[in-house]
Amino acid sequence: MRAKSLTEQARRAQIVAAAIETLAELGYAATSFKQIAARAGLSSTGLISYHFKGKQELVDEVYAEVRRKFAAFVLERMNRDTTAAGELRAFLSANLRFMRDHRSHMIAFLQVGPHVSAADSADDDHREMAVLLRDGQRRGEFREFDADAMAIFVLALRNGVLARAGEHAEVDLDLCERELITMVELATTRG
Repeated sequence: MRAKSLTEQARRAQIVAAAIETLAELGYAATSFKQIAARAGLSSTGLISYHFKGKQELVDEVYAEVRRKFAAFVLERMNRDTTAAGELRAFLSANLRFMRDHRSHMIAFLQVGPHVSAADSADDDHREMAVLLRDGQRRGEFREFDADAMAIFVLALRNGVLARAGEHAEVDLDLCERELITMVELATTRG
């Protein structure tokens, strides 16, 4: 029984990995079970249907898988600094580095984001960013500003860079990383 469970988990992971690559290459609208099955080397789409009730369940799993990988990547890099300003820099840097190192994952994430059935995590992201900004203000690292409004701006800048880089492979992510960090530091630090 346990071996079957591991086999099923491995098959689900194989399908999700193929879905990520297919979404990144073809986009949400053009991605079908047929293309995913071909990329995964499956004999039929029935194997996908066995593991996922439909495209929506697969989309939700792709979103959750990329979000887990993304969060682990970002959090590992943020936990290296003891200052709020350092954590903010690490957060922005890690976001763009994830796009560079895991491009297909991030493009798939951007593709499925509007289609997930689970509650959007944007509120969580906003809340956590506002907490980080308030912490930096309490420590005297950041100037006075409305932390909720600044969180909106910081995340919108990050999202804009990621969306543009997802649509245009030629975007220089190293340059964008430097400029994004500089822009946010100019907006948040005491001058």
